[in-house]
Amino acid sequence: MEESAWQASYRAAEQLIEWNRYKEALEETQRLLALDPEDPDAMALAGRIYLYTDRYEEALHWAQEALRRDPEHLLAWFVRVTAYYESGRLQSFQEALTEALRLDPYESFYYYLNANYYNKKGQFQNAKSELLHALEIQPHNAVYLALLSYVEALLGDFKASARLDEQAIRLDAETPHVLLHLAWAARRRGDFKLDETYMKSAIRLNPDEKQFQDEYLEALQLAHPLFRIFAVPGKYVRRMKPWQIWVAWIAAWILFKPLILLFIVLYVLSKWGTKALVHVRVFGWRRR
Repeated sequence: MEESAWQASYRAAEQLIEWNRYKEALEETQRLLALDPEDPDAMALAGRIYLYTDRYEEALHWAQEALRRDPEHLLAWFVRVTAYYESGRLQSFQEALTEALRLDPYESFYYYLNANYYNKKGQFQNAKSELLHALEIQPHNAVYLALLSYVEALLGDFKASARLDEQAIRLDAETPHVLLHLAWAARRRGDFKLDETYMKSAIRLNPDEKQFQDEYLEALQLAHPLFRIFAVPGKYVRRMKPWQIWVAWIAAWILFKPLILLFIVLYVLSKWGTKALVHVRVFGWRRR
C-alpha cells in the first residue's frame, strides 16, 4: 500500500511540474519524504522543482542530499550541473559537468549548457563542437539547431547559419528560446528585420521576462533607428545596479538638485516606458 502511495505521489508531482504548478508539486514531494525521509528520488525531484523556480541554493541543497544517499543519482547530478550554470558558478559547473557526463554521456542538455559556457568565453569553435554532440543525440531539437545557427553566424558562416535557421523554425516556431537564438543569429548576419520578427514572436510568448524585453528593444533600435531616441537613455538606467542608483542620487543632490528630477523621470520612463513601448508594439493599444 505504501509503495502504491509513493508511486501515485511521484507521478502526481511530475504531472504538476509539467503544468508549471510548482507549489503543489513541492507538496507532493513532501508527501514522498514523509513516506521515506531517506528517499534520494524524492530529494532529487524537490531539487528539480527548486531549479525550475530559480531557487538555486535550495536546488543544490536537495541535489546534495540525494547524492549523499546515491552518489550516482542521475537527476540529482542534472539539477546540480544546471543550478551551478544558471547561478553563474562556472568553475563548479565545469567540475560537476565532468562527473555528470561520466555517468550519463547521452544527456544532450549537458552539451547544450557547455556550448553556452564556451559562447560566454568567446570560444565559438568549442561551442559548435558541443552542439554537434548534442545534435548527434537529439538531431531534431530546435533549441540546439537555433543556437548552432547563432554560433555559425558568430564564426562568420552566414550560409550555414541561415540553413540552420530554416531547419529550426520548421521544427518549432513556438518556443521562446528557439526564437531568441534565431533572433541573435539574424542580428549577427545583419538581417535586422528578421531579428525584429523573431523577437516580436518571442515576446508574445514570454512578455514579462526582462531579457526578452531588452532583446526586443535592441531589435527595434537596429531595425528602426528612430526608436534609439526613446530607448537608449532608459536602457542605460535599466542596466544600473542598486548601488549605482544610490550613488547617482547622492551625486545629483550634491552637484545640482534639479538633476534629481531628471533622474526620476529617466528611471520611471526606463521602467514603465519600456514595458509600455514593448506592449504597444507587440499587442497594440488593446489590453492583453
